[in-house]
Amino acid sequence: MPVEAPTLAEVRAARERLAGLVLRTPLVRLPVDDAPAEIYLKLECLQPIGSFKLRGATNAMALAGPEALRDGVYTASAGNMAQGVAWSARRLGLAATAIVPDHAPQAKLSALARLGAQVEKVPFDAWWQVLVDHGQAGRKGFFIHPVSDGAVMAGNGTIGLEILEDLPDVHTVLVPYGGGGLSCGIASAIRGSGSRARVIACEVDTAAPLSAALAAGRPVPAPYTASFVDGIGSKGVLPEMWPLASRLLDGAISSPLDDVAAAVRLLAERAHVVSEGAGAAGVAAALSGKAGRGKTVCVVSGGNIDARVLARILSGEVP
Repeated sequence: MPVEAPTLAEVRAARERLAGLVLRTPLVRLPVDDAPAEIYLKLECLQPIGSFKLRGATNAMALAGPEALRDGVYTASAGNMAQGVAWSARRLGLAATAIVPDHAPQAKLSALARLGAQVEKVPFDAWWQVLVDHGQAGRKGFFIHPVSDGAVMAGNGTIGLEILEDLPDVHTVLVPYGGGGLSCGIASAIRGSGSRARVIACEVDTAAPLSAALAAGRPVPAPYTASFVDGIGSKGVLPEMWPLASRLLDGAISSPLDDVAAAVRLLAERAHVVSEGAGAAGVAAALSGKAGRGKTVCVVSGGNIDARVLARILSGEVP
């Protein structure tokens, strides 16, 4: 089914709707003197659930209304969108179910348990099919798609408004690419605001479907290997997101796992920021020099990383 990019008016309305519920996250300079660019960090890892997903989930549920939500809500998520849905559901007194892939990290599963969500683990292909089908036939409850949903993207787009307010002359915005809901939402807000800043998707070499699609000029099957970078990557670009991603984004950069692990380590040691692998993908791209020079914002999308995985990375390993 076709998905429309949110308008600037819809993103601005989402910001009003989210006021008081979602943190306006800080934009801070990355203290690295020899970096190839002037790098800033948009710290979405500081949201109450440790991820930007709270923005889209909260906006989608607010727009759905009580009647649509009466049987509860569910989503398919590697963990962060599920937390956003569960957090908002708990606030509204609703039941929430999260369909998660079988490699979902324990840190995210533990968070879902704390939020009172029901968790259903399924194989990756079955999980991906829920995204493709936009829900499960016969299941009661309101399905919130983590990517291909205008209300979700509008909520995500509020990040773009905040970036432009804090750094009006930003040159490049680097955004982790999972399904495109974050990058396309931010790009919609930036384009709609009249900024000429580039918005570039960031992937990891073990799962880079957008890079493959851009090279082929169309969505194509892409190799996928599960890794500690669990919040992004898939076996292909969602067909309904391809028109938006190919039009709104200024390209994609894929980084080796080693570089992403090094970025996680650098964020902890130099910026005192805990980031999951997906959240560090933009920093890895910026530090590689592939994103060019100028004022560069890296969206640190989440910080929900297993403590043992983080410990291994801090000790110099690549989990």
